[in-house]
Amino acid sequence: MKRLTGSAKEISEILDAEYAAYSKSQDNFDGIVADIIADVRENGDAALRAYSEKFDKQTVTDFEVSRETIDQAFAEIDADVLEALKNAKANIESYHKHQIEPGFVDAQTTGVVRGQLVLPIAKVGVYVPGGTAAYPSSVLMNVLPAKIAGVSEIYMVTPPQTKFNPAILVAAQLAGVTKIYQVGGAQAIAALAYGTQSIPKVDKITGPGNVFVATAKKQVFGQVGIDMIAGPSEIGVIADDSANAAYVAADLLSQAEHDKLARAILVTNSKSLADAVDIELEKQLQTLPREEIARSSVSVNGRTIIANSVDEMFELMNEVAPEHLEVAMDNAIEYLPKIKNAGSIFLGHFTSEPIGDYYAGTNHVLPTSGTSRFYSALGVYDFVKRSQFTYYSKDAVAKATKDITTLAYSEGLQAHARAIEIRGEIEK
Repeated sequence: MKRLTGSAKEISEILDAEYAAYSKSQDNFDGIVADIIADVRENGDAALRAYSEKFDKQTVTDFEVSRETIDQAFAEIDADVLEALKNAKANIESYHKHQIEPGFVDAQTTGVVRGQLVLPIAKVGVYVPGGTAAYPSSVLMNVLPAKIAGVSEIYMVTPPQTKFNPAILVAAQLAGVTKIYQVGGAQAIAALAYGTQSIPKVDKITGPGNVFVATAKKQVFGQVGIDMIAGPSEIGVIADDSANAAYVAADLLSQAEHDKLARAILVTNSKSLADAVDIELEKQLQTLPREEIARSSVSVNGRTIIANSVDEMFELMNEVAPEHLEVAMDNAIEYLPKIKNAGSIFLGHFTSEPIGDYYAGTNHVLPTSGTSRFYSALGVYDFVKRSQFTYYSKDAVAKATKDITTLAYSEGLQAHARAIEIRGEIEK
């Protein structure tokens, strides 16, 4: 991995430039995706069938995945995989139930009632990649928080396959998906955003995908809600000389194997650990089936940042604002107050990031590319909306009339003021 040294400001400027270069490279897809969206809006199912032939090499007559196909998936799934999915589901549910918001009522002033309703979004679409990127764990992570929030209709889209990964379909059923449609790419996002003859229009779209999917989500935002614009996977590891170099290398590679564009960043105050991690990376790379992808990721995008102190390690990593953050230090939980920006945090030498990917129950749909500065992990709160409500009695309005009308007149909005004044002039 490339080594960087310097102040937090200097490191931040380097990483910002790298993020900017990546973002600019994605602009090349805007026109292509805009044309696909326009085609789907105009031609509906016919456009979807044409894109399935063109991009997926699949002829699709019925977009909905049949009950028979789903039943066959249950018959074929490995028993251990099914058990693991059920256990992961239980953990995800138990964690996310703590995110339920009750709303509130405030009636402290005579004649005045204010409050907030927390209401579920009605229809949600979940995108699930196909092929080698078909992850049943992502199905659970996207669907279960929506179910806990009370979403009544959840539609899953996934690229058409000659043979579906059974675990994808099984996970969808375990989580409570309403219907599954075999359509992928930007065209699937357009179908969910605008609706077609076969696929219903939804209110929000979540789920990971390639650059075409991410670009489409960005372009339909406003017509529908989206979870976030996610870039390649990334991991940051803060480690001192108490860390095990083999563990650190393994964890860096756990994200590097996703994608050649994935980013693995080690921040340490120990040069000897950095050297040992480099040796371990080479040793472990040679054992990976996805060696080519992981090697390209750590060679091109991997970074080792040498810090001068513990405080500087955290200062530097807060500038990185990683998707996943591991703290490979003794008594790691004591350092939580130093962390300001991270999508999901893993504490201690044995809490490897894949625990969160699959099992702990915390969500693995996370902000990337430094956006953990202002975005959060996907959760129940992403599938609700908050509606305010207000009640004023006649006496309460009379008491507030002067202040309200004064502000309305100061803004030049006479009709606003009149709407208040008329209630003191005309009895119901």
